Amino acid sequence: QVQLAESGGGLVQAGGSLRLSCAASGRTFSMYTMGWFRQAPGKEREFVAAINYSPSSTYYADSVKARFTISRDNAKNTVYLQMNNLKPEDTAVYYCAARYSGTLRTEHIYYSNWGQGTQVTVSS
Repeated sequence: QVQLAESGGGLVQAGGSLRLSCAASGRTFSMYTMGWFRQAPGKEREFVAAINYSPSSTYYADSVKARFTISRDNAKNTVYLQMNNLKPEDTAVYYCAARYSGTLRTEHIYYSNWGQGTQVTVSS
């Protein structure tokens, strides 16, 4: 089991950038596939990006591909989400999630551990 804590959210203008961080507890962080999801008001939680463990493979939702980059630092037990060229439609609570498996999955039901979320607001 890992415990997750996100940080780095905030208010940014359209076209700007933010970097989210997710710090994980536990000694087996490197064995987890990590994902980022988001949920806007009145909408379902949706997949954003995922990264598995060594060798790190990544997968992105089409809506963020080429704008967002997921990465991880296993020595620091941290996963990052670099978000560039942000759009108002990226406004949501962003959640970090962990899956004890090397298989990349986009469905939130396959992730067993979740952070509390961090708000990202993009103004037009």
